[in-house]
Amino acid sequence: MSIKFRAISTLVLLLTTTCVFAENWPAWRGADGKGISQETSLPQKWSATQNIRWKVSLPDIGNSTPVIWNDHVFLTQALDGGKRRALIAFDRKSGKQLWQREVLCDVAETSHKQNPPCSSSAVTDGKSVFAHFASGGVVAYDFSGNQLWHKKFGPVLHRWGNGGSPVIYKNTLIVMQGPGQPTFLAALDKQNGNIVWKSDEVSINSPIFGSWSTPVLLNVGDHDELILPLPGEKIASTGWIKGYNPATGKMLWQCDGLGNEIYTMPIVGPNNKFVVGVSGHKGPIMAVKTGGTGDVTATHRMWRTTEKMPQRIGSGVYHDGHIYLSDANGIAECLDAQTGSVVWKERLGGNLWGSVLLADGKLHVSNLEGDTFVIAASPKYKLIAKNSLAEPIYSAIAVSQGNLFVRTHQHLYCIGE
Repeated sequence: MSIKFRAISTLVLLLTTTCVFAENWPAWRGADGKGISQETSLPQKWSATQNIRWKVSLPDIGNSTPVIWNDHVFLTQALDGGKRRALIAFDRKSGKQLWQREVLCDVAETSHKQNPPCSSSAVTDGKSVFAHFASGGVVAYDFSGNQLWHKKFGPVLHRWGNGGSPVIYKNTLIVMQGPGQPTFLAALDKQNGNIVWKSDEVSINSPIFGSWSTPVLLNVGDHDELILPLPGEKIASTGWIKGYNPATGKMLWQCDGLGNEIYTMPIVGPNNKFVVGVSGHKGPIMAVKTGGTGDVTATHRMWRTTEKMPQRIGSGVYHDGHIYLSDANGIAECLDAQTGSVVWKERLGGNLWGSVLLADGKLHVSNLEGDTFVIAASPKYKLIAKNSLAEPIYSAIAVSQGNLFVRTHQHLYCIGE
């Protein structure tokens, strides 16, 4: 074999290997909603000036996470206090703004100052991109920014605003309108926005009652399940983890024992065999087996914590027999996935609102103060790096093609060595 041929073969192998691990990040928690990236060799250290491929200024604060498909980065953005609600497309390689499209919203939402409008992230199937703007409705665009349809469901007037992001199931877009009155799940035809099915849920306008979670879609045996944690029948009752048929909206099963204030997305166990629901302020954590029928509290609930829990905003991940969580009071935790017992609990600092990203055996989580911590995904605690952008971070981290994408209140960053 000639030296030239060996060099070409090596280059092809390297390029092929790179393509295998490069991925899109089409939804808030990635393609499968688990918050896990298969990419390797991601940057571990950065600052406001180190390992920044590009950054672009944003017109206002926001909590949503960017989603990425090939060379497009999409970000939802509130303008004029939410009177205008925008979807912005950026070029992934340079950060150049490609287009910005807006819808008007004449509803004065009663949102919390730390949860501005448009906190819901976009979702894409690679052809169209969809955004749920709460009181501003659901809107679909093609990748050139042409509006395909716009569906309005009325106002969202909960005291803390909304937060759940839409998910795609086959030819439908599934959204949760709420919390507050009314609250419902709905599946919309991706082509035209027409309602395919609608499931009304319990709704109470109370700051301690509601779900800001995003549903997760799982294949369980011979069928699919749409799983979502939801509050109970009244403020004094317990909440539920529920499983639905995503094609019809029919509830398949429910498990009692969660809190009535829920912010996090369900954590998915290996082979989709179980999910873990995490309550918000002082509520319990609960693991339940998937694939049940009816009320499965007595048959499928694996474990439930009973001690008083801290506030939890960000979603966790499963890895190698353990659950990794971030607490709003600045503490990261590792739990045994089979029992819920604490393996380690360590203070990182600040206020941890960011959801946990797992990539290449490492956990990434950000606090409101602008720090992102990189931790070994291991039953033995090890802090690998603490990286500061010195700007508030309320969003999760997205991963695509070897880069990390971080949305702060001032900028959108593309981080890469």
